[in-house]
Amino acid sequence: MTAAPVMFVFPGQGSQYRGMGSDLYAEFAAARRVYDEASEVLGFDLKQLSFEDPDDAIGLTRNTQPALLAHGIACLEVFRELTGGQVTPALAAGHSLGEYTALVAAGVLGLADGLRLVRRRGELMGEHGEGGMVALTLDAVTARPLADRHYCEVASINLPDQTVVGGREADLEALAADVAANFPRKRAIRLATEGAFHTYFMVTAARLFRDDLARARFSKPAFGVLSNYTADLHDENPDAIRTRLFFQLFKPVNWVGCLNTAVSRGLTTFVEFGGGIGTGEGPAEKRPNLEGIIRKTVKAAGVEASHVAAINVASLRAAAAACGGG
Repeated sequence: MTAAPVMFVFPGQGSQYRGMGSDLYAEFAAARRVYDEASEVLGFDLKQLSFEDPDDAIGLTRNTQPALLAHGIACLEVFRELTGGQVTPALAAGHSLGEYTALVAAGVLGLADGLRLVRRRGELMGEHGEGGMVALTLDAVTARPLADRHYCEVASINLPDQTVVGGREADLEALAADVAANFPRKRAIRLATEGAFHTYFMVTAARLFRDDLARARFSKPAFGVLSNYTADLHDENPDAIRTRLFFQLFKPVNWVGCLNTAVSRGLTTFVEFGGGIGTGEGPAEKRPNLEGIIRKTVKAAGVEASHVAAINVASLRAAAAACGGG
């Protein structure tokens, strides 16, 4: 069928929470199939980790990444069931870890290969996770020379006026002091991560991850997927996809660039699958992670974004109805 004028998006780390996916598993066989396969592939009970998190371990990178990928795909499979598979996106994209979920959604990676890759990716990122990260309320052009001055590096361009920077603890403190002194109306917000992801600190992790990428089977995408590294479409060539995922580990996530690419192609409707943020404890109380970022970035490009959440049972039913599936 002709692709609907929508873009599927998937969040990254920071959108995980205890209880994630429990509502889907209780109500939909499609979600149960995803979680049961994931647990078998990973060799541990991902359902218990995601739904109960008895050891308070879902925030560890090696666990966060497969948990979020499984939740994003479970949400997607439920959406496909509710819409009768009649909604095909024009494009898909994911923020950092979410890029792998988008690739699974597009059939580039099978669920098993996707899970194995992100589990290994998370292990390597945690193991080689020196330093930390701060979000600066500055544009990337302004943030980059400040980061360079303190041996830090831009890790993610989330908004036109929000740039995430990674570096050693002492260097981040010096950077924050520099921002406070020279940009008194701006902020440096510390992020809870196991290291300076998407910076030069991840070069060793990327070198080791290269063998895992080489072993995984990649296929031609069923629809276009945007690369965090280039902010453009992934090539259909599997080796080209591998190299972009390799560089993604230690190069900035250009999320603003990805959204601007989508807008340039006429896409302003975004359906977000998986994860959730907010102080509420259960899935029903969560709100989508990327909504605010998407709306602000697309507005800065001169248009209004239409955002559809697909992150829990209620929002998935509403999303299916909004997209013409029931």
